[in-house]
Amino acid sequence: MFFEQARAGNPHSALWHGLNTDQADLFVQKAGASAFFPGKCVLPDHLRRAGVDTVLIAGTVTNVCCYSSARDAVELGFRALMVSDAFAGHAFGLHEASLTTFYRIFGDVRPADEVVDLIRLSAPSPDQSNSIG
Repeated sequence: MFFEQARAGNPHSALWHGLNTDQADLFVQKAGASAFFPGKCVLPDHLRRAGVDTVLIAGTVTNVCCYSSARDAVELGFRALMVSDAFAGHAFGLHEASLTTFYRIFGDVRPADEVVDLIRLSAPSPDQSNSIG
């Protein structure tokens, strides 16, 4: 039943109406729980071609698709960070257990405000120039 609701065209699988998107955004469909499982989604290929080595994982459901995607991303050589307050889980405890296990074994887990701070710190400052000398 869960995977039926997640299929393309099902209203349960639609993007949230308030999500800001851009024409440059990449949209892919996955055919299983993980967006990184080989043969089930083209996302890893697109990310590699773009030179992406780190992924932020957020969405629903924490302990199913999100956890599966994060683990598979790590297995494929990506660094993965799960954004702890950007998920929804089926029940209390499953969300927390998934994030704890991921942090202890596979990758990083941080709240969104810390992730935004990390992105800001790693971005080049506006006064940096591309010129040499």
